[in-house]
Amino acid sequence: MFLNNPLSVSARQLTKMIGWSVLSACALSLNVQAQTTTTPPVSMSTPPAFATYTNPFAAQSLWNVRPVNPVLDTSFTIPTSSYYPEINSGAYSTGFFLAKDTDLPMKIYGQGGANLVNNPDAGGSTEVTLPRWPANTLPATGSDGHADIYDPVTNVIHSFWQLKKVNGKWQAALYAWSPANDTGWGTPAHFYLGARATGVAASAGLIRAQEINDGLPMYRHALAMSLTYNALSATEPYVYPATSADNDAAKTNTGKIPQGALMMLPANYDTSKISNLALRKVAETLKNYGAYVVDRNVGTPFVIYVETGSTLGLHAKGWDNNVAAELDRMRQNMRRVIGAQSWQDGNGKAFDAAQPNLNALSMRGPWIKNSGTVTGTYDTWSQSMVFPASPTKSVMQNGNSTGLSKVKWGAPVVGSTQQLKVISTGGATLRMALYSGGTMVFDTGNQNNGYIKRFVWPAGAWFVLYTTNGTNQVSSVRGELVTVQLAPATAAANAAKAATLKTLLEASPTYTGARTGVR
Repeated sequence: MFLNNPLSVSARQLTKMIGWSVLSACALSLNVQAQTTTTPPVSMSTPPAFATYTNPFAAQSLWNVRPVNPVLDTSFTIPTSSYYPEINSGAYSTGFFLAKDTDLPMKIYGQGGANLVNNPDAGGSTEVTLPRWPANTLPATGSDGHADIYDPVTNVIHSFWQLKKVNGKWQAALYAWSPANDTGWGTPAHFYLGARATGVAASAGLIRAQEINDGLPMYRHALAMSLTYNALSATEPYVYPATSADNDAAKTNTGKIPQGALMMLPANYDTSKISNLALRKVAETLKNYGAYVVDRNVGTPFVIYVETGSTLGLHAKGWDNNVAAELDRMRQNMRRVIGAQSWQDGNGKAFDAAQPNLNALSMRGPWIKNSGTVTGTYDTWSQSMVFPASPTKSVMQNGNSTGLSKVKWGAPVVGSTQQLKVISTGGATLRMALYSGGTMVFDTGNQNNGYIKRFVWPAGAWFVLYTTNGTNQVSSVRGELVTVQLAPATAAANAAKAATLKTLLEASPTYTGARTGVR
């Protein structure tokens, strides 16, 4: 995994018909296959408790959502590579460790014992101290050194890359955090939530130890998968819901599948003859939920990740040619999902899987102090600028649009209508000065909590943000920037794509006439 500087946003209207960037312009020329997925058996009718250590993320998280009658892109097959495909609990997977409320804090150092750790959400390196550190924390032994920690007090997943213990002190090359009660995917503003290349926690989609022998015919969530260079796309490194990709993807990838893509086996894939029941369970999951591409590996067509310290026993008695052959058959049949008739959330309820309208404005900085005696700092937990109590006003400035999302599907589009909203406490204010090239479009002046302004995003847009503290109390402020109306050209293009997808779905023998939540 290599940290990427993410590489544009749609409002919900017509995107509800075509979904997450998966149906990009190239999708119009794809060979496709419409399929019918089976209804989960009665033994799976009782949903698990979501947003917990054992079942992280909300029932409406894409990790816990399944497509009904997905449309698969049949134009590209995952190529062979140096090794057979794997379902791996080894060196490049991750452990997922449960903190207790009685665990003590732990300071994490940067590489080489540096005081600060690379924290992408903060826009640089910061001090990292976890309030509760499980004594049994053990990083994976591979060079990625993944380890995730679940804190039940805060319901947060802490995710590390290249974590290791050196001379009694924990060091890491990267730290990120994810709310366990949310989607498990980044947003254009809070774009990096974990140590995988796509910005998700390494524990997201993980086959967990307690699930392996739970008696169910499939895992009740999408799985996490990596592909190698000859499968991953250079021209489209990532798509929604991913917010990042390996930073050298455009130079080194040679395939056609973007990170963030959902991969599935077709509904007619015959699992009945898979004698290894653990492998059959994975195959059934791939037919019903699929696997999201979250990372890149070296030389393996695909890897599906299992929690370290556990095993599926696929090669328990030594190398098993039948297992290897079945994994290769799965490789030959697995395809990227480009749409679906509908979607169901983890509770079995209808779900709108269209790309949501998400905040594109971060407060991460860098900031400089224009005036005053106190300094505001970016707080990653609240995603806001926070000021200490002071009897006098201080002004912080963030110039040249550094807070604007670089996530390619999340940035404002020229001609779209945007809405700026101010959220503040303690009397703090936010000011935006928006420019088009060298011409100022507007200056909001200092605005308090609840302020809203709608405007059309201009060509050559850039802005300067100013934050000012309240007085005599701790105060905080952040802004949200969301698309409320698509640009005309975007709307027209989306309508054309939606019509194409509808035609593909209607060609399916299982077409029912209902096309809700098409992505």
